[in-house]
Amino acid sequence: MLTASSARPLKATHYGASRRAPLLVRAVSTAPNLGSDGKSRAKDVQKSIDDTSPARKLGSSKVFVDNSGKAIKAMPVDYGFRAGAGRLYEEHYGEVPKNVLDLAGQNFRHELLAMRRSFRFNPYYEQVVPPTSPLGKLSWSAGKAAAGALGALDAKLEGAGVLPQLEPPPALTQEQGAEFDAIKAKLGSLRLSNDAVAAREAARVARMGPLESPWWVKAPFWALCWVLDVVYDNRPIQKFWVLETVARIPYFAYISILHLYESLGFWRAGAELRKIHFAEEWNELHHLQIMESLGGDQAWFDRFLAEHAAVFYYWVLIGFYLVSPKLAYNFMQRVEFHAADTYEEFLEENRDMLATLPPPMVALNYYRNQDLYLFDEFQTGSRGAEPRRPQCNNLLDVFVNIRDDELEHVKTMAACQDEGIARELARGRGSPVRELGPGEDGR
Repeated sequence: MLTASSARPLKATHYGASRRAPLLVRAVSTAPNLGSDGKSRAKDVQKSIDDTSPARKLGSSKVFVDNSGKAIKAMPVDYGFRAGAGRLYEEHYGEVPKNVLDLAGQNFRHELLAMRRSFRFNPYYEQVVPPTSPLGKLSWSAGKAAAGALGALDAKLEGAGVLPQLEPPPALTQEQGAEFDAIKAKLGSLRLSNDAVAAREAARVARMGPLESPWWVKAPFWALCWVLDVVYDNRPIQKFWVLETVARIPYFAYISILHLYESLGFWRAGAELRKIHFAEEWNELHHLQIMESLGGDQAWFDRFLAEHAAVFYYWVLIGFYLVSPKLAYNFMQRVEFHAADTYEEFLEENRDMLATLPPPMVALNYYRNQDLYLFDEFQTGSRGAEPRRPQCNNLLDVFVNIRDDELEHVKTMAACQDEGIARELARGRGSPVRELGPGEDGR
């Protein structure tokens, strides 16, 4: 079970959220007795806590208890390539990293093993529905042929003693396999039409008007959309993972330049922007980890493409921000508009199936945690309104929340194109500064 506790009393913040008091995470092998309203009986919850061991099994049920005391059944399996210590709120999360050589070596060995298995055993092509578009079919066929050729080369190098003997991926137990396959089959049945997304975007532009940008801002955006549409046709979860990997990079680029300007003494009025961009990056990180927990990063090629694209787009956005911060924000407004339209179409096409799947644990920790300060912080377009407190009872709720988050990013990126945004944000955090009138100085 996941239980909520805090070592100190909670204090209200400006937005009504609590100070950071992370939930303590524990898993139980069976779910507690849940009432019709989702509330768990106190004695059943306590008994589940007392009877459980800290170890969590793949086939065990997980229950999350949110900040209101509601118990929500979570997805029992994390399908991500980097599950465990690589997932927020899990064991070893928050530890200090090792030195760069140890990290690079460990990651190289991990990825090399995954790459060899992807070439030799090809689980990717057995699990994914082939694309339907002509370019998608061409990309699919070329990738399959390349994987086969590299697999044959790997086998020869292994036979010659150049590479160590390769073991197949570890098999699941019968119980674990049944549970794994049941949810995996539903996730594999999710669909997304590129043509429908394009039609939805065109309808938005007709309704709201085009977003004006120079060609050199549009070009990298169009390139990103084209690659996602061709390579990830009929693979929505993988497409979302790549999109979220790239989507968080611009905020990191903006923070880098603002910090550099402050350090060099060029510009020191951007501290409020840095705070907002960090909250935006934190939000996108959770979107990324949600897609990872659904298996979006399982294929070696997807990780290779997404991680190299992220580095490329980081330097592109560094250049944009150096030349024109306004156009850098304009680029990101385009990306967030596209993301919102894509998620909206995905919801329309898969609403019934998503409602049958439980939410991942990382989504519950983000949307239903005690600490929602950073969640409120990035939503500058909704300042002064009632803070969002989204539901997270199933995977449908999760994708509705992500769609709404992207729309909030659109508002924030539009606001950041106003040069007075930092001053307005600072003004909203305290009392307005004004000259004292006669007698107001207490003399």
